[in-house]
Amino acid sequence: MQKPINIPVVPAEQEAASSCEDFEFVALMVLGDSMEPEFTEGEILVIEMNGVAGEGAFVVAETAEEGFIFRQLVRDGQGAWQLHALNAAYPDISIPGLKSIKGVVTQKKKPGRRKAVKYYGAGL
Repeated sequence: MQKPINIPVVPAEQEAASSCEDFEFVALMVLGDSMEPEFTEGEILVIEMNGVAGEGAFVVAETAEEGFIFRQLVRDGQGAWQLHALNAAYPDISIPGLKSIKGVVTQKKKPGRRKAVKYYGAGL
């Protein structure tokens, strides 16, 4: 039996204050239902910080209203960038540009299920 790995848990404010270098990866847990049915509460996301985001990518972004938020990056009818929740109960959020994007989802995993992994790429 393998020895468990200790993963430090820090408040989001502390993590946001640290500097993330290019190609740094972090793991976050999905909270809430805004990205259902693709992402359900409790799933673990692997995020490439400062990753290249394209239309359709699942991203972590920083907004003035929400702080850090997990959404899909899309363009509206006029070509402006928006953060789109897959659950229709949540509104889209307009962002001024791609500088709001802090990381790109590269994979998700269901805890306790070794083979339940799905991979994502930027600009699906």
